[in-house]
Amino acid sequence: MEDSSSRDWEQRKANTLKERADLVERARPRSYSPMMADLPTFRVQQLRAFTTVGVDYAGPFITTTHKYRGVKTFKSYICIFVCASTKAVHLELVSELTSDAFIAALRRFISRRGSCTTIFSDRGTNFVGAYNQLTKLAQDGGGELGIQWLFNPPASPHFNGLTEAGVKSVKTHLHRVVGKQVMTYEELYTLLVQIEAVLNSRPLCPLSADPNDLQTLTPGHFLALSPLNSEIPNDEWQLLQGMLQHF
Repeated sequence: MEDSSSRDWEQRKANTLKERADLVERARPRSYSPMMADLPTFRVQQLRAFTTVGVDYAGPFITTTHKYRGVKTFKSYICIFVCASTKAVHLELVSELTSDAFIAALRRFISRRGSCTTIFSDRGTNFVGAYNQLTKLAQDGGGELGIQWLFNPPASPHFNGLTEAGVKSVKTHLHRVVGKQVMTYEELYTLLVQIEAVLNSRPLCPLSADPNDLQTLTPGHFLALSPLNSEIPNDEWQLLQGMLQHF
């Protein structure tokens, strides 16, 4: 009898401990971390910066033409280009979400960063319309566009996660810094170019294994062989400099 009662007591104790462990597990569940797949080939190829890019929009931001009383305001948007191999960022300010406005931004981007061979984007009407217009112009001229344009499946922003991360880096902090401040088009464009320099100076990895070497590899090294976060002092732009420091 004593042996059977002791066994029953041990069994009840084991069940109680198991129930408590289950309660703790449910209260503090462990997150599942799936194994990451291999990066696409265009992410690891030794290509010139901005050869393969992802593009997306952020905004809107309220801007104005002048600082006069009673002046009308309008919406502006940020067109973000992200290099797939170096994670470098290029920002363009556009005034509307049309195909013509994006084509103009694309022309400015190619004129300053060089031609690209592949573009990733969602199926926004401005992107699809720009692709159709450029393809038709190339065919009318008897040639080809020369750009492989890859569109994400509908309602699948995770297919362009690299660009979405760039949008988050720019939009989240810019909304916090600018707030309800209404800036002129020129002021916002100047601030965006300076933010672009800050993002292209962010560290990617150490340059060496020496613990005394504090230099890091940045996207700016692939563009200008050095970080791009230098400043030019100017008393007339104190508001923008303060916003840039907060960013």
